Amino acid sequence: MPIRVIVAKVGLDGHDRGAKVVARALRDAGMEVVYTGLHQTPEQVVAAAVQEDARAIGLSVHSGAHLTLFPRVIELLRAEGADDVVVFGGGVIPDADAAELRAAGVAEVFTPGTPMDRIVGWVRDHVPERV
Repeated sequence: MPIRVIVAKVGLDGHDRGAKVVARALRDAGMEVVYTGLHQTPEQVVAAAVQEDARAIGLSVHSGAHLTLFPRVIELLRAEGADDVVVFGGGVIPDADAAELRAAGVAEVFTPGTPMDRIVGWVRDHVPERV
């Protein structure tokens, strides 16, 4: 079965072009993608991941709230017993913050300009297919 990925815009950020481009690239690569839309809470994102039996969550933030929102998603996944869901993210994220996010459990951080084939390849290499 194909890899199922939730792509989500968390927080008050209204810029979703990058998230939509990533969602389309993953879909075009044969993955099942659920895009949750703008202004999602971490709780909504985790609920969608659990309901959809997703293997990964791709988060996008441009508002600067990544150090709060990304770890909250990971915390909620753990509380749901879904800590096997791979969380990756992107947006305007400084290198120092990316290191902090990785330490908090975010598997990978992609910044603007990352080629889509690199993101697709990373997801294929690091996210297990559904059984």
